[in-house]
Amino acid sequence: MQRTYVDAVDNYSLFHRELRLRLQEAGVQLVDTPGEATAILSITSDDTGQRVLSVSARNVPTEYEVYYTVRYSLAAGEKTLLESQDVTESRDYTYDETLVLGKAHEEAVLREAIAKDLVRIVLKQVSSL
Repeated sequence: MQRTYVDAVDNYSLFHRELRLRLQEAGVQLVDTPGEATAILSITSDDTGQRVLSVSARNVPTEYEVYYTVRYSLAAGEKTLLESQDVTESRDYTYDETLVLGKAHEEAVLREAIAKDLVRIVLKQVSSL
């Protein structure tokens, strides 16, 4: 994996940016084309969102779950080193309609933390090959 091409569906997602940063910190040379690479890390799905977990008696959301899912695989030339894998992480948080700005910030912080956790999981699995 010394020269790796990262093929992603979204080059600007939290996960993709964190993945590229951690790969570079690990000494991996990221290349711009698959032809230059000794390995291709494919991110075929990069999805995040939130779901309502509970509502009050007035039908106002009181708890949300933030989730992040990625699907990835690793190949070297024609050889598949790692079949397609799905990884999902989630966190929940309470919601207060009087603290909308603070809760929006909390959601963003949780989403970033989840993306970092997913990168650690992916890199741990890839490094074990």
